[in-house]
Amino acid sequence: MIKRFFFLSFLLVSCSFSQDYSDIRVTEVIDGDTVRLSDGKLLRYIGIDTPEVRIKQKKEFIYSPQPFALEAKELNKRLVQGKRVRVELDVEKTDRYGRLLGYCFVGDVFINSELLKEGFAVLYTYPPNIKYTDELIASQKEARRQKKGLWGSYEVIESGRASGHINQIRTVRGKVLNTFASKKCLLLNFGQDYRTDFTVVIFKNSLASFNSKGINPLEFYRGKTIEVSGRIRSYNGPEIIVNSPQEITVVKEQ
Repeated sequence: MIKRFFFLSFLLVSCSFSQDYSDIRVTEVIDGDTVRLSDGKLLRYIGIDTPEVRIKQKKEFIYSPQPFALEAKELNKRLVQGKRVRVELDVEKTDRYGRLLGYCFVGDVFINSELLKEGFAVLYTYPPNIKYTDELIASQKEARRQKKGLWGSYEVIESGRASGHINQIRTVRGKVLNTFASKKCLLLNFGQDYRTDFTVVIFKNSLASFNSKGINPLEFYRGKTIEVSGRIRSYNGPEIIVNSPQEITVVKEQ
């Protein structure tokens, strides 16, 4: 009976991905990194994060566009609205909300990368979906070098001010005073009280990307001034989740 249950479960999962995503139309652009496909499924672009058009308040999503959210959505619309696209899935094919996770292409144009190149998205890699990480990293570096979009309009925030920018995509600078390893993640702490001060969070399933560069985050970043870009979340104070060493810049002290 148990074997039959697992076999049926396997069939359900397999059938859910029997759809061919090599040639499918985009029917609606939800925001900068999410679209609806002609089969009704939502596709969330892998490897990037764009400013939110709607923010969650209690149990509802309220229309409250963050800076550059509408620009990111408009660029996404110009690139894919009504067009036939090719979607490549990676190891994890859906997220906890049931959305497809994929890389989107219109001809030879890599949409995930284009949003980064124009500065309307920031890198957000998450293992095991890291197939195009190197290309996405290069796209963000170019946008940052040219000060496009987010990179040209925002000043870098000192870590002590991060709490005033919850849910925003920003760059935060500060000195890592101490580090700590919990069961699930490594923490780079920027203050004496981890419950209120800014923290960089590195989940342990992301450590392979640091190990490949010979970096032990607990030792390498301690005592250094760094910059980190991403969405500032609130959990025991403000935090940014980081999944690769390329998302952290060590600032050379004068």
